[in-house]
Amino acid sequence: MQPDPAALHAAAVRIMARCDELARYSSLATGIERVYLSPEHARVNRVAARWMREVGLDTWQDEAGNQCGHLPGRDPDAPSLLLGSHLDTVRDAGRFDGILGVLMAIEVVRALGPRWRTAPIGLDVVAFWDEEGARFGTALLGSSAMAGLWKPEWWDLTDEHGTTLRTAFHEFGLDPGRIGAAARPAHTLAGYLEAHIEQGPDLDRGNAPLGVVTSIASARRFAVTIEGEARHAGGTRYEDRRDALLGASEVALAVERLCRAQHHIVGTVGRLETFPGAVNVVPGEARLTVDLRGEHDDHRDRVWRDISTELDQIAGRRGLRWSATELHEAPAVWCDGLLQDVVRAGIEDTGARDVPTMFSRAGHDAMAIGAVTGVGMLFLRNPDGISHHPAESVSLADVETGLTALTATVEHLAREAA
Repeated sequence: MQPDPAALHAAAVRIMARCDELARYSSLATGIERVYLSPEHARVNRVAARWMREVGLDTWQDEAGNQCGHLPGRDPDAPSLLLGSHLDTVRDAGRFDGILGVLMAIEVVRALGPRWRTAPIGLDVVAFWDEEGARFGTALLGSSAMAGLWKPEWWDLTDEHGTTLRTAFHEFGLDPGRIGAAARPAHTLAGYLEAHIEQGPDLDRGNAPLGVVTSIASARRFAVTIEGEARHAGGTRYEDRRDALLGASEVALAVERLCRAQHHIVGTVGRLETFPGAVNVVPGEARLTVDLRGEHDDHRDRVWRDISTELDQIAGRRGLRWSATELHEAPAVWCDGLLQDVVRAGIEDTGARDVPTMFSRAGHDAMAIGAVTGVGMLFLRNPDGISHHPAESVSLADVETGLTALTATVEHLAREAA
């Protein structure tokens, strides 16, 4: 079915306006921050539920705090195609990362809903929470719950204020004992499609509005502690110092050097703190995070081993001790072949040729959902590739094109399922 240009333009305008509206739900006075199980989480779920109901979805908040909607096909017992992304953000975020995919999914339902009652499968929309891991340090909590991957040890995770995840569940009004009910069995799902801005510059530099994702990079995150000795800044000679900050600085440079030497491996030291943190005291302890991403798990793991060797050498040379705790691990996920094909077909329906394909260096909820069903992703061009930053952007024209492609992708998949 050919899209109505006026309706398509109106939908894209609505998506952009709603991205602006959701940006106002923030814990920051200036800037955007929405974290898991916060007051902003609850408020945004209520808004998203209203928008879902507006297009005919039956709605509920699941036992992990994800906001969900369902539109049945002709057989109420048939599996559903799941569309969505996430509504949580990092601190001082942009307004499109995750949010765009949820709002596009709602507009797909608006476009297809009137005739979906004859489709062979159901159509679900989900707004996941804690894809970013910004509050408790472990990402993909909402989508992991839906995939049946919840780990009991997560209940003891704490935020920066010392609140445990278990306590946060209770305060939000969720029952930790019911977390298993958030899981979706594999037989209830016909696949998962996620539209997302590319969090990199490849589409922009290739002058292409849309691309097909082939795989999602594997990831590991570590909290590293380096212990030295705090001593007087004036009275301690250099040869007597065990400066934890200088050791941590060497580690940060080693992460960059070792990752740059490997194709498709990126590493980031995103946080560095020193203790006691006084201007006139040699730092006795440093804590830093290491985030590793790679196309292949074994390459990523080899780089961590190399970093560990460097840590041994730095600590030995400077008289320090170090330890590391793994915060997050996610294997690389390969997008389903059929879903790649239908995403490509949907993009070609917009008139595009030579559709770009790429692997995603950023993580997505599709990584968790891939444990229970096939996943596919559509990337939209992001000018200059900037993300996790207020300057994150996408054009109205590309949203129109992306919405055309995503709607066509769902129609192609429904025909495959018939």
